Amino acid sequence: MSTWIKPLFAAAAVYDGLLGLTFVFFPAAIFALYGVAPPNHLAYVQFPALLLVVFAGMFVRVARGPREHRDLIPYGMALKASYSGLVFYYELTQGIPFMWIPWAWADLGFLVAFVLAWWVLRAA
Repeated sequence: MSTWIKPLFAAAAVYDGLLGLTFVFFPAAIFALYGVAPPNHLAYVQFPALLLVVFAGMFVRVARGPREHRDLIPYGMALKASYSGLVFYYELTQGIPFMWIPWAWADLGFLVAFVLAWWVLRAA
């Protein structure tokens, strides 16, 4: 098995976990930092943030045993495709605040890496 797969999913766990927890506990501060009006209720942001924390737990599981938990990788691919696809769609069609775009590029990078990892593990 390639040596980069475990660190990839460990990095995804840290990334999504920290991002999720930051939006759970400090959503108003993040919106203020970017000068973006928050939604009318912060739960609209906190719920998806908690989902990121759940996915972080899944990425930890994959990092601990990529071959054994290869079946979980498509869920991570779907998460990354969903977020980056939505942000890029709105960026191209209607516009979207800049604060969402760097995370979309990061998720696109994770998506490509997850697909490669899934493919490598398939062959192993």
